[in-house]
Amino acid sequence: MRRKYRSLGLGELVAAVVLTVVALRWLSLGADRVTSAALWSALVPLLVILVQAGAYWLVARDWVMRGEMPRGLARLYRAFRVIDMVLLVAGLVGVLIWRPTDPLGTAVIIFIWLFGVVEFINYFVMRLAYPVSRWFAEVGQRRTPRLMIDVRAG
Repeated sequence: MRRKYRSLGLGELVAAVVLTVVALRWLSLGADRVTSAALWSALVPLLVILVQAGAYWLVARDWVMRGEMPRGLARLYRAFRVIDMVLLVAGLVGVLIWRPTDPLGTAVIIFIWLFGVVEFINYFVMRLAYPVSRWFAEVGQRRTPRLMIDVRAG
């Protein structure tokens, strides 16, 4: 389990870094300020969620054998749940205000924001991440995410 959690944690952190690098590269190709503002409005909530998730998996390795998340950390992740919802709403407002005129750019930015929503749901509402071969069978069971199980136990 410790190896699996380390892999999940590092994977989320690497995803955040890769998305940041790709966004910076895209913006360096000559995106205007409006597109830049819309992109960061969509991307920041996703990056925050990915970093929180990566940290959760890495820190979870320490209590996985004991079975209980420390109370202070549980309180922190309860606060993250609210903060992340606020960030997602603010991000959507930013995307709508600064929506690029380019249809492809708009589609990419909306997809990024939606990816943040999916990650939020996967960590705080209902588990969505399953192997592709079992996804349809498993997702219909509406399981509680591991993070929320740990938060409630803490």
